[in-house]
Amino acid sequence: MSGAKRTIGIGIIGLGTVGGGVVRLVLSHRDEYRAAYGIDLDVVRGCSRSSAQAEATGLAPERFTADWREIVSDPAVDIVVELIGGEHPATEIFEAAFAAGKHVVTANKALLGRHMERLAGIAEAAGVQLKCEAAAGGGIPVVNALEHALTGNRILTIAGILNGTTNYILSRMEREGAGFEEVLADAQRLGYAEADPTADVDGFDAASKTALLASIGFHTRVTTDDVFQEGIRRISTDDIAAARELGYTIKLLGIARDTEAGIEARVHPAMIPATHQLAAVSDAMNAVYVVGDAVGETMFYGAGAGSFPTASAVVGDILSLAEPLARGEQPLPEPTPYRAVRPVFPIDVLENSFFLRITANEEAGALVRAVEILARHDIGITSARSLPGAEDEGGTIAIVTKRAPERALAAAVEELSGDEAVREVANVIRIEDVDAWTQEVEEN
Repeated sequence: MSGAKRTIGIGIIGLGTVGGGVVRLVLSHRDEYRAAYGIDLDVVRGCSRSSAQAEATGLAPERFTADWREIVSDPAVDIVVELIGGEHPATEIFEAAFAAGKHVVTANKALLGRHMERLAGIAEAAGVQLKCEAAAGGGIPVVNALEHALTGNRILTIAGILNGTTNYILSRMEREGAGFEEVLADAQRLGYAEADPTADVDGFDAASKTALLASIGFHTRVTTDDVFQEGIRRISTDDIAAARELGYTIKLLGIARDTEAGIEARVHPAMIPATHQLAAVSDAMNAVYVVGDAVGETMFYGAGAGSFPTASAVVGDILSLAEPLARGEQPLPEPTPYRAVRPVFPIDVLENSFFLRITANEEAGALVRAVEILARHDIGITSARSLPGAEDEGGTIAIVTKRAPERALAAAVEELSGDEAVREVANVIRIEDVDAWTQEVEEN
């Protein structure tokens, strides 16, 4: 291949874990990109609050700035890379870059999960592109697959383990029988979890990614606020042991489905068959399972976070923009976002089977009352039994229901919680119907 036709200037705002990885990746692979693709990438400027961060990446001191505006306004910068996260000043960075005619690459799932439609619209009007592979799956190239390789399909289901912290915690709990708080403390000590783990363990991180993937895969607006969100704080070793006996594994899943009536978008712990592909994804790894009507089942597996895995996705986006720029051409403008906006169902209109863990004041009485109350709400029972080893005096019972509306189950749980025989409905976990994910796949 012939040499690079012109150098493409990169400005990186945020030189932390991911930004530092991007700088190091470009600096170490620059000659390879030139030889293989005819693209010469040059990190023209880097922005951080700390000059020490820039120095640690290998960026020359004269290329460092603490003011992001200098990146956006620099005529040598063709592509702005935003890696600071959050809504502000990231929103202002996007707007200023688009106004300056510059393309933007980002890993900012929190911002795009809520404001993708508006920002993509501004990019389209400015004739530039907004690229976000790293925002949806870290190092997993699922956005590119949805936007290009799978476009011959109607995407039916996107379901994934989208947060490495929660998957690490649940994997350790299952493997070792350790409690949530103990494993969370270990995850924080090892750097898998933040000091404030709320975004991870309460499902917000996975909800932002689910919104992005649903929007891209289904060509309709889904925001983080549309996604039902429930985390893993209530998952206990009793739940995990009961799931194992039933042939299930508990995972925090982001699930999005395209149905004739509208879109499902939800994040919550779910029991899935231990034989399913997603059940085998352990520790801090992520996976996205995508079903297309023509291709059927596909799965994308890899690291969902980390310096170099996420940098890999960022640099992939940079190179896709740089290829036409190196030839003296402009990439096509951002396409019109969401030509049709379809309804997103609230969780209470959906149906599921459920696992209930009930702490009893008196075991036999609680079981009788649970059966009566569930029947009163037209909820059938598949199985009911005592959980062994419960320390509480009244005992603990586990109930598996037949498919029932979420609204009916919520009403039954409220009634159960107020019954004298029941000390607490300790947890309710959905049992996911994974067969429904592939129902509309075309027969070969």
